[in-house]
Amino acid sequence: MEIRSNPKSLALYSTAIIIVFISIIYLVFSYLFFEIRLLPLLLIDLILATFIYFLLKYVFNHFIYDKIRVIYKTIHRKKLMKGEKTEYLNKPDIIEDVNTEVENWEKGHKEEITKFKELEKYRREFIGNVSHELKTPIFNIQGYIQTLLDGGLDDPKINKTFLKRADKSVNRMIAIVEDLETISELESYELKMDFQDFDIIELTKDVIEFLEMKAKKKGIKIYFREKYDKPIIVNGDSRKIRQVLINLIDNSVKYGRENDGKTKLSFFDMDENILVEVSDNGPGVPEKDLPRVFERFYRTDKARSRKQGGTGLGLAIVKHIIEAHNQTVNVRSLPGVGTTFGFTLKKV
Repeated sequence: MEIRSNPKSLALYSTAIIIVFISIIYLVFSYLFFEIRLLPLLLIDLILATFIYFLLKYVFNHFIYDKIRVIYKTIHRKKLMKGEKTEYLNKPDIIEDVNTEVENWEKGHKEEITKFKELEKYRREFIGNVSHELKTPIFNIQGYIQTLLDGGLDDPKINKTFLKRADKSVNRMIAIVEDLETISELESYELKMDFQDFDIIELTKDVIEFLEMKAKKKGIKIYFREKYDKPIIVNGDSRKIRQVLINLIDNSVKYGRENDGKTKLSFFDMDENILVEVSDNGPGVPEKDLPRVFERFYRTDKARSRKQGGTGLGLAIVKHIIEAHNQTVNVRSLPGVGTTFGFTLKKV
């Protein structure tokens, strides 16, 4: 069992013990060497010890303890929330409370410093990724233009091909910038959401039709898990949810198995919410990469991802849109089996 004493009392008790110890030594020394009578000597020693004790107590209270109290009040007042009472600031054990406050401050700032270091690391990675993603199309455009200026413009076999490639790189840059603007607006809550009731089944059918040609070129089949005859009404921003579905389904098509790929759409009633799942039979995502798949520019296979032409921002946008709906998005995957992305929407 740990016994914690009042620091103020402990200091005074320690002072008293020291004074008594010194008084005894003085008493013995005076009696032996100066042959002063014991009774007067004892009386003088007691008066002197008492005077020193109260003098030290006065100094401790008025010149040290009161200053510590003021410092503690200042520290604690900074932490007070609006409407909190301050009566306990006058309790006697201020030194112990100051110590507790300082320990808590140190612990809090260690966590804060660790968080700042993580944010700084993330910021450096983000700037590096943006730089790399924009550098690739810029260098491509520069190369195409340089070739055309060096004489390729007069060659019909080269000029049209290189202009098309330059145009493709420009479109890629535009897509990256637009996706970054979308994420910036979502993170700063500047993007206004238009919440309405809509049929998630009809919206999904529209997205499937939009991506049908792209899926057919790769030999990938997009289908519903079962026949949904009745509408499923949810509440949300239908334009933003359409973007979510496009990003997830398009992602499954990009990285799906060519000529044998399958993308399955499923809907589950979760009482207050509807769970929407997009599953594929693609290569899957390694377990170590799953916690980071929603990060901006994070790619599990960088070379393959850039070859597919994605901006690396699609899943980050999905996460921000779903969180702006106060809902959740998750992913589960098994390498060689496939990946499933799921998100919830409020059911009407």
